[in-house]
Amino acid sequence: MKNNVKITRIKTSMTQQQLAKKVGVTRQTIGLIEKGEYNPTLQLCVAIAKELDKTLDELFWEVEDE
Repeated sequence: MKNNVKITRIKTSMTQQQLAKKVGVTRQTIGLIEKGEYNPTLQLCVAIAKELDKTLDELFWEVEDE
């Protein structure tokens, strides 16, 4: 699952560990989400979006190439 979590997290100067602690998961989970190797629950997506001050669409919506 492609997403913009890593780019957004880096722009806010937050580490994987800091984001993980704020949303209640491990750093490894954040890393897997960023790589697209783990599909988070909707609840976790919402928590990440709130912490990064973004909408779900901005972080997780896939734009299809035309």
